[in-house]
Amino acid sequence: MSKIRVAGFGVSLDGFTAGVEQSLSDPLGKCGTEIFQWFFHTRTFCSMHGQEGGSAGDTDDEFAHRAMDNFGAFILGRNMFSPTRGAWLDDSWKGWWGDNPPYHAPTFVLTHHAREPLVMEGGTTFYFVTGGIGEALERAKQAAGQKDVKIGGGVSTVRQYLKAGLIDSLHLASVPVLLGQGESLFEGLDLRALGFSVTNRKASEYANHLTLEKV
Repeated sequence: MSKIRVAGFGVSLDGFTAGVEQSLSDPLGKCGTEIFQWFFHTRTFCSMHGQEGGSAGDTDDEFAHRAMDNFGAFILGRNMFSPTRGAWLDDSWKGWWGDNPPYHAPTFVLTHHAREPLVMEGGTTFYFVTGGIGEALERAKQAAGQKDVKIGGGVSTVRQYLKAGLIDSLHLASVPVLLGQGESLFEGLDLRALGFSVTNRKASEYANHLTLEKV
């Protein structure tokens, strides 16, 4: 059965999953890249960016691979696609990833401002959804078929789907860094009350990988 999943989501020890002041030079916010050091050294990450090398077969690469595997559609918040806010000035911005984004599947971007679908190389098409998280999920599930739907972030988007009780599982990479400030994943959320428990954990040099599922 198709599931709605969060996977590959880095979390600092103080509960932040992105830094403050996102910009073109800091797509993950100030110090945000520290949360994903577990990911950057893997073969999965290198392959996604057309590069050779990277660690293969270790714990981090195992979870990095899972974080992009068996997904038939993706849902992203506006800020995961673009650093700009408000109405689209034009259609020149095509995402952070170049001509061939890593999704290779229909990808639905939550926004308050309509825009025509954007067809990219490698099978990724960005669809801009103005009807909220319910509409985006319905369209993503239809597009995914028997495969899973990934809620790809950012933090606000994941929190909205968690609050609505629409996520089946989360893979969180808890990393040994302190951001001090940023976007908090857990503030005001009771994951236990939402039905989640830790079903698997596996540590690497860079992160403690935690799988949480509804039971």
